Amino acid sequence: MSAAGGDGSAGGEAVSAPAGEALTAGGEALSAAGLSRSVAGAGGIFEGWEPRPPTPSPLGDHDVPLLSNHLAGRRIALLVSGSIAALRTPDLARALRRRGAEVTAFCSPEALHYVGRQALEWATCRPLVTELSWRAEHLSDAAPFDAWLLAPATYNSIGKLAHGIADTVVTAALASALGRLSHGQTQVLVAPCLHGSLHNAVLERNCQRLRELGVILVPPRDAYGKHNLPEVEVLVAAVCRALSSSPLRGRRLLVTGGPTPVPVDAVRRLVNRFKGQLASALAQELVLRGAEVRLLLGEGSAPPPAWLPHGWADSYDSYAQQVLEAVAGGLDVAIFSAAVADYRPLQASPEKTASGQPRWLLELEPTAKVIEAVRQADPKLYMVTFKYLEQASVEELLAESRRRLERYQLVVANRGAETRGNDQTAWLVSRSACQQLEGKAAIAKGIADHLEQALPGWQGLS
Repeated sequence: MSAAGGDGSAGGEAVSAPAGEALTAGGEALSAAGLSRSVAGAGGIFEGWEPRPPTPSPLGDHDVPLLSNHLAGRRIALLVSGSIAALRTPDLARALRRRGAEVTAFCSPEALHYVGRQALEWATCRPLVTELSWRAEHLSDAAPFDAWLLAPATYNSIGKLAHGIADTVVTAALASALGRLSHGQTQVLVAPCLHGSLHNAVLERNCQRLRELGVILVPPRDAYGKHNLPEVEVLVAAVCRALSSSPLRGRRLLVTGGPTPVPVDAVRRLVNRFKGQLASALAQELVLRGAEVRLLLGEGSAPPPAWLPHGWADSYDSYAQQVLEAVAGGLDVAIFSAAVADYRPLQASPEKTASGQPRWLLELEPTAKVIEAVRQADPKLYMVTFKYLEQASVEELLAESRRRLERYQLVVANRGAETRGNDQTAWLVSRSACQQLEGKAAIAKGIADHLEQALPGWQGLS
């Protein structure tokens, strides 16, 4: 019952696969036909399998679907030490490749107790390095690595790295990497993975020493009394951020998305159909470029990827309050893709309205425009707003969007006709250009590209 303008996102993934394919939780390609077969029938996959050929795919056995080019042309050394978490490193290697990286794995003898040589060579499409040899792979002189990722990093490997011990191919490679790091030639990332009883003062001193040397410590996943290896997506994002040369690196951005419910009574509320999936895709794109992103989603939004930091607003009032608090805390950019409620009940009942009534009339009043409050609070803030229209021509949509450019720097325009289902079309409207984009991933990339060009010279409203 509330009118709203927002991202128009409804369904779809934050990242794209080849045409006609979806992505599994691990990021592998799965055709729509194969997906429908796997869940068909009342019993779904539990009814048994009728043997039939798999859906054809252009991907070869070693190939991965390319999700983005954030690591295109980058050489990553994946260093694996002796932890049970080593069994997850083939998935990690392929996840890095899905962002465009070339990956070479180094394994300590202990690591090979938990992960197979051929599994890592299959995942990386490159020979596994397990010993020091005349080729001096640990020095990488002929083709230096852009980043060295020690994952998992055991208590032992952290201690050796901190004290300059180079007695295995992994620790020798890391010693060389520290030398390159000191000259600004590479990045070194360490993902601690160890039992809770091994977290002691010695570990803390070693980690502090590594930080002083410029090593990036990827926070472990805290569960079951242990420092667990983070999710693969977290490790990949950490590498992307470490290697980012984007002008957005270190910039503070707010991204909002989804609905902002308004209460009718103690249990009912008015809400719109938008799910905030474009906001999640955009936040992910900005995070991978190195930005400091706060993603604020309205309750009722589709859950974002678990690794993506985010917060929730359970109502219009909560949304408005959190947005203004974020602005007061200092931002470089605010991107408002949330489908904010335009109206609210004049009076909401504090109790549940009894059911069974023949008629229930609601009187609505307009809500305050949050983006106007933001503009008044910070006239120099670079603001990206969204304009959504139903039953309007493209010309009418663009004309309305251009009128907004007096107050806002970029308008993302979309119509109901192009936002149904998993697809979405949007126009990025600025004072100097109008760009049409197809799909949530392309729209997110287009907005990020625009910000990279516009922010360095932005001085605020004239």
